[in-house]
Amino acid sequence: MNGSGESAEQVARPKRTDARRNKETLLDAAAAVFVRSGVEAPVRDIAAEAGVGMGTIYRHFPTRADLIIAVYRHQVEACAEAGPALLASSATPHAALEHWINLFVDFLVTKHGLASVLQSDNAGFETLHSYFLDRLVPVCTQLLDAAVASGEIRSDLEAYALMRGVGNLCIGADNDPRYDARPLVGLLVAGLRRPH
Repeated sequence: MNGSGESAEQVARPKRTDARRNKETLLDAAAAVFVRSGVEAPVRDIAAEAGVGMGTIYRHFPTRADLIIAVYRHQVEACAEAGPALLASSATPHAALEHWINLFVDFLVTKHGLASVLQSDNAGFETLHSYFLDRLVPVCTQLLDAAVASGEIRSDLEAYALMRGVGNLCIGADNDPRYDARPLVGLLVAGLRRPH
């Protein structure tokens, strides 16, 4: 017990929550900088975006690869967690699917830059790619199944095929400022609707 009567566990829990929140803020800042400036952006830019010192970044992520992998995993988790939340809060399952696909596109545009760096370590890249599929294909499947069950979309498309199609439309979006994949992705998602 400390002087205030709280147990060590009660004191540690808020610190862990704060540390997790600080790390998430740092990862969000790194992702934003990566989207703007690429994965080779100076660490000082990430520190400035996050409002922390460079030492804080290096304490959490000793190497650039550690930071890149953490950003990748953080974005996969955010995308995975968004699916059920969108199903619960959207007007229709198709609207939830459409919103989730837009989040997925945002992730993919960032991911392409990450992938080029990560592929230098092929085994590590394969592990992350499997993690990506294991976490996101079930979420996309849940969204598709809900939209099929509501009668909004056709039932002849698998989540992996949809995600692969969206991914293919996003290729090049990270290095050609004239190309925005979103209108084409929007057409793809609109095309899933059942004809009336």
